[in-house]
Amino acid sequence: MDELLRYDHVDISYNGVQVVKDLSFVVSPGEILGIVGESGSGKSTLIKAAMGLLGSSGLVTRGDIWYKGKNLPDLSPAELRRLNGPELAMIFQYAGSSFCPIRTVGAQLYESMTEHEAISREQFRACAGSLLEKLGFEDPGRILASYPFELSGGMQQRIGIAAAMLLNPGVLFADEPTSALDVSVQKQVVEEMLLVRRTFGTAIVLVTHNIGVIGAMADKVLVMRNGETVEYGETGQVLNRPREAYTRLLMSAVPRLRR
Repeated sequence: MDELLRYDHVDISYNGVQVVKDLSFVVSPGEILGIVGESGSGKSTLIKAAMGLLGSSGLVTRGDIWYKGKNLPDLSPAELRRLNGPELAMIFQYAGSSFCPIRTVGAQLYESMTEHEAISREQFRACAGSLLEKLGFEDPGRILASYPFELSGGMQQRIGIAAAMLLNPGVLFADEPTSALDVSVQKQVVEEMLLVRRTFGTAIVLVTHNIGVIGAMADKVLVMRNGETVEYGETGQVLNRPREAYTRLLMSAVPRLRR
């Protein structure tokens, strides 16, 4: 299968302190990779590096991050900006915090879309309405006319997914997209991300500490600890027959229902 995204021996530091060490993995078109590990293991740092979101103190100090033949750390901010949205997109843990509370959802989505292509408001409403319908929203017009504070946390998270998919990116990075939600809403968000993969063929890189979400979604799993790879492979192999003691420890911590 073709490679879409490749991390090749990547090191990442903040203020000269190394936090990610020699990380390598490959994501193919339409594939879902789950990255799991305890807090502080470097999961979020790893995916933010691809989109240039490490901030002024963060730096890829070694290795390459390849996307469609482009080495992302070598790109200028302007070049990376052109990729972020149409090619690479991200869902954050609290999607609602990325919306301005005093502007409607539709106005904000329209503005983000016009950053990358010329489109009229009528064309935008048709495009956004069609996308929301495909993602299971029953009343797209009402959603677009709503202010963020008029929507529940779960609905804001689902709108965050829709916003990321407006320009049909090749890779969707998801940074703990379910951890702030209750179980029933977590299920909706997982189902929506799987629908994104089925509908658009989008590859997804999912960061989470939730083994259940990984098991439900991921084709492959990367287990991280202290910025390093512990285990990497097919989901069934890693979760059901882990080779490493740390992975077995993570699995033993997953709550299990008993009769």
